Amino acid sequence: MLSATNVGRAYKITSNSWEYTGDGHSLGYEAGAELIDMEFVQFHPTGMVWPPSVSGILVTEGVRGDGGILTNKEGRRFMFDFIPDNYKAQTADNEEEGWRYTQGDKNARRPPELLTRDHISRCIVREIKEGRGSPHGGVFLDISWIKKKLPNAEEYIKRKLPSMYHQFKQLADIDITKEPMEVGPTTHYIMGGVRVDPDTQMSRVVGLFAAGECAAGINGANRLGGNSLSDLLVFGKRAGEFAAKFAKENSHGKIDNNKIDMYAREALKPFENSSGENPYSVQRDLQEVMQQNVGIVRDEGEMRSALDHLKTFWERAARVGVTGNRDFNPGWHTALDLKNLLTVSEAITRAALERKESRGAQFREDYPEKDERFSKVNTLIRKGEDGGMEVLLEPLPEMPDYLKQIIEEMK
Repeated sequence: MLSATNVGRAYKITSNSWEYTGDGHSLGYEAGAELIDMEFVQFHPTGMVWPPSVSGILVTEGVRGDGGILTNKEGRRFMFDFIPDNYKAQTADNEEEGWRYTQGDKNARRPPELLTRDHISRCIVREIKEGRGSPHGGVFLDISWIKKKLPNAEEYIKRKLPSMYHQFKQLADIDITKEPMEVGPTTHYIMGGVRVDPDTQMSRVVGLFAAGECAAGINGANRLGGNSLSDLLVFGKRAGEFAAKFAKENSHGKIDNNKIDMYAREALKPFENSSGENPYSVQRDLQEVMQQNVGIVRDEGEMRSALDHLKTFWERAARVGVTGNRDFNPGWHTALDLKNLLTVSEAITRAALERKESRGAQFREDYPEKDERFSKVNTLIRKGEDGGMEVLLEPLPEMPDYLKQIIEEMK
């Protein structure tokens, strides 16, 4: 069974741990499972940007929820300049109302700093690209300003945001009760993954189950914060139960020892080529290309260029070499990870090219609006008979009658 995994290490800046290299997605794809919605990669708007050693580490939305504001180098709260029409009715149009919302006023509308993650990320990128960013390539997130509103602001911040206070103090030598933080978008979550049956969580490969972040379908084009844990708990339970039921009702699969030997030789191949390409160099170049060409704001030209680069990266990955022994060898682990990283990167890029519109976490500068032709389809990725990657647009399945009945009874 495939469980929670992420693809964040395909990008240069990510909140994900070092081992999140798309293994679950890639293993499912190689086994013959279909991937859907791979174009929908969520960028959290606030990750640390300085110093470089902590780049991408998450800065919780709680900072903005407790009154933190986003400003550019000119001191302007730029989020008030970019409130989408469909959110204007629920969003404060002045700073005072936004402040009252963070303090629990149920009659106040939320400040624009609490709009959707993808929208805030794009606004931050816009400020940076237009030269209004912070010194280290982000923008400012300021919670210290609330001293203008609260007499005990320093104690309030430490009590409400203790982990953020210690994180910035220890990692960046910044006291968030006295000065703003530098933040920028960081790769955080992927809505795409293995296509599974909604009841059993089994993929199109009989006996292969998936749940959590490497499965797809529940979040659609975007994910609300906090949904990933409930997703994993609910559908992880289902996947486990149905996998156990399947195992009891079916005989063990046959193991092909020749394939095991083949994969073992393939895994050890980098040791035979100690003077070959450095796997870290390939990983670094891949991350740079994905960050620049298939990131928060996309267009066809840049993504076509990314595919050209990916073809070269595949060739370089076949030539990587490592030295040393097999025990605790991070160079070897990186060499093994490259195939998975390249697989998910190609899937993301090809799916994003196929969806010629902006929806949810995907924003295409060349197709900035939603297109209803894409509202009832999934982008589907599968391995073709020639070993290449196929991309299809597949209609969304009809809702089962029993679910329609449940919805009717709930009305």
